[in-house]
Amino acid sequence: MTQREWEVVIGLETHAQLLTKSKIFSGASIAFGASPNVQACAVDLALPGTLPVLNREVVSHAIRLGLALGSKIAPVSVFARKNYFYPDLPKGYQISQMDLPVVVGGSLRIDVNGQEKEVVLTRAHLEEDAGKSLHEDFAGPHGELSSGIDLNRAGTPLLEIVTEPVMRSAAEAVAYAKQLHALVMWLGICDGNMQEGSFRCDANVSVRYKGEIKFGTRCEIKNLNSFKFLEEAIQYEVRRQIELIEDGGIVKQETRLYDPDRGETRSMRSKEDAQDYRYFPDPDLLPVNISKEWIAQIQDSMPPLPAKLRGQWQTAYGLSSYDATLLTQDRETAEFFMELIEKIDQSMVKAAANLMTGDFAFALNRDGLRAWQSPVLPVHLAELLKRVQDGTISNKIAKEIFTLLWERGQKEPLQLEGVVDQVIDQEGLRQISDTGAIEIIIDEVLLANTKSVEEYRSGKEKAFNALVGQIMKASKGKANPAQVNALLKQKLTPT
Repeated sequence: MTQREWEVVIGLETHAQLLTKSKIFSGASIAFGASPNVQACAVDLALPGTLPVLNREVVSHAIRLGLALGSKIAPVSVFARKNYFYPDLPKGYQISQMDLPVVVGGSLRIDVNGQEKEVVLTRAHLEEDAGKSLHEDFAGPHGELSSGIDLNRAGTPLLEIVTEPVMRSAAEAVAYAKQLHALVMWLGICDGNMQEGSFRCDANVSVRYKGEIKFGTRCEIKNLNSFKFLEEAIQYEVRRQIELIEDGGIVKQETRLYDPDRGETRSMRSKEDAQDYRYFPDPDLLPVNISKEWIAQIQDSMPPLPAKLRGQWQTAYGLSSYDATLLTQDRETAEFFMELIEKIDQSMVKAAANLMTGDFAFALNRDGLRAWQSPVLPVHLAELLKRVQDGTISNKIAKEIFTLLWERGQKEPLQLEGVVDQVIDQEGLRQISDTGAIEIIIDEVLLANTKSVEEYRSGKEKAFNALVGQIMKASKGKANPAQVNALLKQKLTPT
């Protein structure tokens, strides 16, 4: 009997904490790291007589994402009460959205091992976060083992982004999560800090035999706050479900947690369905009317999206897909590059891309910096590129100057103009382009390397490169490489 193949079915629910100063229904701060319960006001604590007031900015953020994903923006959106009872949920219900979310549909294109795939979205809805239960290393007033409640996080604005079950591997799920993570940061609606819980994923995983239409029973893995854990949790859960079924067992619908230390998922609770939460419209919050004018205003304020920039740069400047992708990996890098190319001729854009994806990116990564923290500014890179183009310095010397600029800029801010020329003159790095001076160096090298000269004349091309290397070394890297090559060939060619 032929063994049947399994197919994995994955859908993700991603919670993005929205980048606002205050909570979704109160004026309390959402700053991370405060002492427990100091950022929980009367509304967050659900004290009698308090009423929620919607933060308009969170709706704007949701609209911004919807526009980026090509989603439908609902003209009317309604908040609902999701009823469940946890110690860290002060009201006994969570204000969320059910039937009429702000964002409906849309899609996000991902790349998985060179293959493009479209991940279709179901919705994106707004909700408030719950508080946090503290179980580990927590002692009561008399030193007894206890649990504590920190309500600082209660009421923090979240946008839950839900996909259709269209992903078929852990690799696809990770690619989608990374792309969405980059997008919410690009739009400025979420800081993307996964360690602090600003961006976390719930993975719905099921398996079925290939060719089947009906979905298998799904399990939800909650609160995955790293791409590594997301991949590991899905891979483990897939193996667990397949082994369970093949051993004659049945997969139960449940919520599970991933234990990274053990590399396994474990049961948390039986999975609830929508009816278990008894959703109903929140009587304290009016429906949100989203006008076409509001949407148009947000559309006008949107930054150019990464896919659009990649296409423009590949078409206009001949950049490779790889370089264009690196330059749009985050908005800060893209804006740095855009500012740079405004200061140079179009003929220099490819060199600018090479500089930014090479030495510049290496320096940022080495020092753990973002593009906006760079001590070397676009104006400095523009000056550097111009001096290479006009022959003042070589590419090799440009690398040395970049390193010097970076080191100086870390000690004190660099002057905005003329700093590259200043370094060239101070360090004596101006390229030698005088034919007579280069010929003298070449003659000295040829006289000292007669063996390499004979090898080249006998047909060994590598000997030519060896001679060029010796000439560049003798000139301390300052001889014009193009002139060196041309003059050396003349001298080595019999007359």
